[in-house]
Formats: sequence, C-alpha cells, structure tokens
Amino acid sequence: MTPDQIAVAGLIVVMFVLFAWNRWRYDIVAVISLVALVALDAILGGEASALVAEPKRVLEGFGHPAVVTVAAVLIISRALRNSGVVDQIARHVMPFTKNQLPHILSLSLVVMVLSAFMNNVGALALMLPVALKTAVDRQRSPTILLLPMAFASILGGMMTMIGTPPNIIIANLRAELTETAAFGLFDFSPVGGLVAFAGLLFIVLAGWRLIPSAFHKKPGMESLFQIDDYITEISVPAGCDWIGKTVAEAEKLVSEKMTLFGFIRKDGRVLPPNPDGVIQEGCRYVAKADPVELQALIEEHGLHLSEEMRHRIDSLKGETGFTEAIVNPGSPLVGRTRTYLRRRSGNTMTLMAVARQDKPIRKQLKEVAFRIGDVLLLHGKSPEMDDTIADLNLLPLAKRELSVGTFSRIGLSLVIFAGAIGLSMTGFPMTIAFLGAVLAYILCGILPLSDIYREVEWPIIVLLGAMIPVSQAFQSTGCTELIAGSIHGLTGDLPPWSMISIVMIVTMCLSDIINNAATAFIMAPIAVGISSTLGLQADPFLMAVAVGASCAFLTPIGHQCNAMILGPGGYRFGDYWRVGLPLEGVIVLIGTPLIIHFWPLS
Repeated sequence: MTPDQIAVAGLIVVMFVLFAWNRWRYDIVAVISLVALVALDAILGGEASALVAEPKRVLEGFGHPAVVTVAAVLIISRALRNSGVVDQIARHVMPFTKNQLPHILSLSLVVMVLSAFMNNVGALALMLPVALKTAVDRQRSPTILLLPMAFASILGGMMTMIGTPPNIIIANLRAELTETAAFGLFDFSPVGGLVAFAGLLFIVLAGWRLIPSAFHKKPGMESLFQIDDYITEISVPAGCDWIGKTVAEAEKLVSEKMTLFGFIRKDGRVLPPNPDGVIQEGCRYVAKADPVELQALIEEHGLHLSEEMRHRIDSLKGETGFTEAIVNPGSPLVGRTRTYLRRRSGNTMTLMAVARQDKPIRKQLKEVAFRIGDVLLLHGKSPEMDDTIADLNLLPLAKRELSVGTFSRIGLSLVIFAGAIGLSMTGFPMTIAFLGAVLAYILCGILPLSDIYREVEWPIIVLLGAMIPVSQAFQSTGCTELIAGSIHGLTGDLPPWSMISIVMIVTMCLSDIINNAATAFIMAPIAVGISSTLGLQADPFLMAVAVGASCAFLTPIGHQCNAMILGPGGYRFGDYWRVGLPLEGVIVLIGTPLIIHFWPLS
C-alpha cells in the first residue's frame, strides 16, 4: 500500500469508529474527517499527494447536485404538508382501521407511499399522531402499529430516487464513477418498489407478531404519563419552614425537586406565581414533583397535600394545558438540558416529566440530556406552547385534528410537484426542477418563507458536503480497487450473482451502525470496483448498495424513524432486531434476483 492509501484507509477506519461510538453527531464526525483529510494531504506532500486534488476546492462538495437535491426535497415535503395533501389522505384511511390487519396495513401503506416522494421522517411524523389516535379509538396497542409504520417509511424511500438521501447519492455517483448518465427518478422503482411491497407484506402479516405480547404497551393509553402523579396541590401550614421565604428561595431550598408553577387565590383561580412573592401561612400552590420524591419533600418541609387536586387539574385545562411531545431528529433540544428548554421557551412552558423507552426517568430533570425519541410532558398556555413546540421541532402527541385544506390549494401543490417530476424526466436537471418547485410554492403562498430553512435538516446537508471529498479521496488513491481486488480474491470461487448479495449484506450491516448516507458514499465506489474486477456491469452493484443502505432495521439508533417511535410504542432495544433481522433476510432473498433481472450483470 502507498502512503496515500494507508492514510485514507486509516482515516476511513477512524471515521467508522467515531460514527459507531456516537459520542458526536454524524455531521461533526464528517467535518472532523474533512479537516483531517486536508491535514493529511499537506503532511504527505501537497501536490504530490492524491488525497485532495486542490485544497482550495475541498468545500465544493456543499454545492454538489446531490446535496442541493436533498435540501430541495426536504423543503418540498413541507410544502406538501402545508397544502393539506397528507391530511386528506389520512382522513380517507380512517374507515380502514376497524379491523386489526387492515388497520396496520392502511397506516403503513400510506406512510410507505408518502416516503417515496417526501422525507420519510416527515411522513412518519405526520401519521404518528393519527396512529396513536386510532389506537385509542379502536382500543389497540400502539406497539403493533408504530414499528410497522416506521419500517414502512424506511422501505418507501427505496421506491424512487428522491425517497431517501442514499438513492440521491447513488444516482449522482453513477455519473461520476461510471461516466454514464445519473439514475433517473424512477430507475429505482422496479427493484425498490417490489422489495418495499414484499417487505411491507412481511411486516403486516408476520413482523409485528414477533414482538412478545408481554411487551406490548397497554391499549387505550392516550397519555404516557399519569398527570396527577406529577402534579399536586400543596398548602403551607403553620410551622412550615417555607413561611417568610420567597417562591424562588423555597424552590432553591428543595434543590429544584419541586417546582411551584401555580398560585391558587382564595376564589380558586390559578395564577403564575411571583418568584419574589413572600410565602405566608395558608398559601396554596400547584406544584410539580416526581412521585418518588414527593412524600419525602412533604415530610421534610412540613407541607400539606390537598384532596381537591383532581378538580384542580381539570380547572387548569382551561387557560393552560398539558401536552406530550416527542423529541424529533433535528430538534435543537437533542443533547441539551432543561435549562436550554427554559431559555428557548422564554419560561412560558414548564417541563413536568421525561419518559424514555416508555419509562419515566427517575432523576432530577435538570440532569437529563434530551435524546431523540424522548417523550416530554409539558405545561403552559396553549397558543404560546404550540408555537414553542413547533419552533423546537417537537412532535405533539395530542389528538390530531386534520387540517382540511382547499381542493384548489391541494391541486395546485400536486400540479407543481408533478411538473417538477415531469421536467426532470425530460432530461432537464432535476436539481433545478426541484428548486423551481420550491420557488413556485413560495410565490403561490403554500410555503411561508419562515419554513424554508427551518425544514432543511442541516446535519444531513453538512454530512453530505463533507463526505464527498472523503469519498473522492477513497477513489483517487486506488483504495476502492485494492479492496475490490481483496474481496475478489476471497470470494473468487463464488458465482457472480452471489457478490450482489454480499455487497447488499455488508451495506446493511454498515447502515445499522453508521449513517446511511455515509454508508452510500463509502460502499458505492467499492461496489463499482468489484464490478470492474469481475468484468461485470456496475449498475446492479450500485442498486445493491442503494437497497442495503436503506435497510437500517436492527436498532433504534439505526434510523431516525426507528428512534421516533421508541417512547410512544413502548419498544425495547431487542424488539427492533426481532423484526428487523428476518425482514433484512427477506429483502436479500427477494432483492438479489430482482436486481439481476432488471439490471443484468453483463
């Protein structure tokens, strides 16, 4: 191996380790890799090194068509949601939820089809409240609904080029690696569509049954938290050590284990407490405390509990309300604590409790760093709280009221989207066609300016832009040919078609560990190298990478959709591989002959 090959191979190994470690988010790891690549290029001799063609052009990856297309698809997804298209579809699904199998199939099928044309995380987020509402109405466990929906959203991404970032990457890398035209919008459909429907049938008919019934979340549980476990009414009797102290001092005295968020007047009206207000004998407050610690606090400070708390909670729901919300992928809360939430909400919203994997967290909330999939119990004034929840990219789990949307608005949004697709099929650059669609949505008032940049998943954009030079270095140094030759040497006695399965399986394994877009960038050049070594067409191998990169079913952290359902569905870590492992087996068994049929090896 040359020094360049050793350097880039070592960089790739370290990058994989950092991705798998998950200590830093994937975009940070990608930027670290990009900076390290330029540094290694300088150390190895600059112009004499093959790591970076021109250091000053190393950031051009951020303007790559694949990167811009991904951003445009995310924005178009928001426009379709704003127009009411998805809500109209959800409304027509309701009659199919009466019986169990049609219930699972209808919701999963809608999510899968939507994911073929819009961001799969967005499609799942739109349908998740609908699923929870229908689960309550039909008295079914959400456990049997949400995992099929999440997996269906991932499968749906296989069906078109714009369904998932790996497909967009593979489409563009085909042009760069094989000197032929990029894959078209529906070139993925013959294989991806049939694989997706086969996977859907497996999930609906058998997959969800593999989760032990003992682990199913109880049906009819519209709320993950029992509010009166966390909210209580306390009074200050004579002798209480809070008398004479301010509200802020009293909360400091209990080390923030209890929060006073309502002062009860003599007429029963509840007002926000004044932090500087002095506590007197007979004062009554609505307080929040974890049920594990509540009794100890009462005994320690000489407080009294009220027996009218149930009525008090009901009365609170007039001007204020309680909402459960999921921490979505891309939320600014990920990795941050309650302090950040307070600052972003302007103290207009109170965090009451946090649940992770269907279990309330039993420790001080100030110590909890939020993760994707956490369910938050929030309290505040409804209009302000709704705005803050949207701003923080949280998914409320309250009863979802479907927006009607006028038929003219829905029709216009579909015409614009169809026009962009039609243009791209005539040979017009797809990236420009989709940017034109975004502009049309803005001019027609379907897409507010405030939604444009908020909807872009910037960590993915940074990952793509930073990974492109790393992938190019992997190719320019000859590492792909070296790895391809080694694989050929180890598998030389196997039939050529088996290499399709091997590439697909290796890609699947990597996608369960690292980001699927990063997997596509690394595996696509290797797959083309293998095809060249064997003297076969590159397209079937690229299709194997595309299918494998979309198969992240084994863990809740393998894909953002898997993480979103962790809390609401009450899943355990093992539930994913129980369903995901046989599903991936089905995909390999069906996908290999389909790829060879539609994309011949020679």
